[in-house]
Amino acid sequence: MAESLYDRYMAAARAYREHEQQCTDCSSKSRCETGRRLYESFARLQDAHLNWLRKRG
Repeated sequence: MAESLYDRYMAAARAYREHEQQCTDCSSKSRCETGRRLYESFARLQDAHLNWLRKRG
């Protein structure tokens, strides 16, 4: 069964948090290449999930 948008959004948030806790190059103002990719994925999925919720109304 395919993961829901919410599940993918939460998995992306978890992956980014775990990376941020371990990476010495990442901060709230600057991210390494991997951190940037993970954050962009999280942000994109968060936007998609919030848009989906708004449309449900």
